[in-house]
Amino acid sequence: MSKEKKPDQIVFNEDTQHYDAYLKPYATNVGAPAIQVTDNSTWKTRNINKANKQIKAKYLELKAEYEKMMKELEYNTLVYNARYTFEPIIGETYHLYRDKNEEPFLSIIAPSHCNFDHIGSFLLNSELIWKRVEEEERTHKK
Repeated sequence: MSKEKKPDQIVFNEDTQHYDAYLKPYATNVGAPAIQVTDNSTWKTRNINKANKQIKAKYLELKAEYEKMMKELEYNTLVYNARYTFEPIIGETYHLYRDKNEEPFLSIIAPSHCNFDHIGSFLLNSELIWKRVEEEERTHKK
């Protein structure tokens, strides 16, 4: 049996035995408009730069937050490992000093009232985390 060959300009699917030009993602006759490939390289370049800048900015934010957390961890460890003979009260500011042997100790005495080697002032927050209090904050609180 010989199959009847369709002309080249007719789109006929031999497997399904149907005309399927309407299913094709491309033009199927000579009179159809030409397919133009758009040049989107400038769009890609512009958006890659925007995306990279946005990702880098987010990375820098996260890095700064991480460094801040690590600094807080360092202070928290320093104060908790210091010597003190009282139970600190949440919300109060305490002062960390070094003694003659370079060992840290925690005190309620403000740096302006003593001559110890002052390391820093710390506030015990409600989560039992020691937060460093800057000099300006202490003077504004009084």
